[in-house]
Amino acid sequence: MNVLERNREKGSVKNPNPEHKEGPVAEAIEDQTAKIPSDVFLWAAVASMGVSLFYKFQSENDKALFVGQWAAPFLLLGLYNKIVKLEGHD
Repeated sequence: MNVLERNREKGSVKNPNPEHKEGPVAEAIEDQTAKIPSDVFLWAAVASMGVSLFYKFQSENDKALFVGQWAAPFLLLGLYNKIVKLEGHD
């Protein structure tokens, strides 16, 4: 039983737009990524900032910028992961 089915049993999920549903690929991805702890994305963001700082101290500015820009996507993925865990997919 996935997150959505559990939430439907509780009556907590309300689909404001029932004619639009997720496709099978999105559902499969969400089911798998919901298994990843949200802390993983937070620590990945912190690690990317640390590696960026290391490259900055090594005067490798291009690498520092490249790796430092990974923090925001990691945090966004963590937020998406958290929402999928709490609300489920359609």
